[in-house]
Amino acid sequence: MKEGLQAMLPSTARRVPDHTPEHVEQQITQKTVENLKCFASGSPEAIRERLAQLDAEWDIERTLEANASTLALIGLALGAFVSKKFLILPGIVAGFLLQHALQGWCPPLPVFRRMGIRTSYEIEQERYALKAFKGDFGDVAGDVAKSAAAVGLKSNGRPSAEL
Repeated sequence: MKEGLQAMLPSTARRVPDHTPEHVEQQITQKTVENLKCFASGSPEAIRERLAQLDAEWDIERTLEANASTLALIGLALGAFVSKKFLILPGIVAGFLLQHALQGWCPPLPVFRRMGIRTSYEIEQERYALKAFKGDFGDVAGDVAKSAAAVGLKSNGRPSAEL
């Protein structure tokens, strides 16, 4: 039974990208590559600043949770003070959240992805590539080239097309 259920549900890491149109996924990847190209030969301070920006970047999960919570609270307030009919809104939102948790898709997902909102994995890819540029993995991997290759970069430290 457990194996059957797992086969029906997409993996956590792939559920959002699997429901993102390929051209949108490519735009998000291209933006990440452009970001990395800007910092490939940047100063350690510039890389630290970009890492701080990545720490503050909202991923798709956080964005969806905030959106759903806002709509649910609005529905509750309207239901309490305007008309009981508005109480359907929190129910619909909860259903969409469950659908997203199980399948990786819900109605606002395509809109947010087109806006360039990334998954936490996509943000982490950029973070680890920047850390490799900075030399943070030099002691662990032996040198920056090996570290960069481990996160999908060419050995010269430049982003590869597959990133």
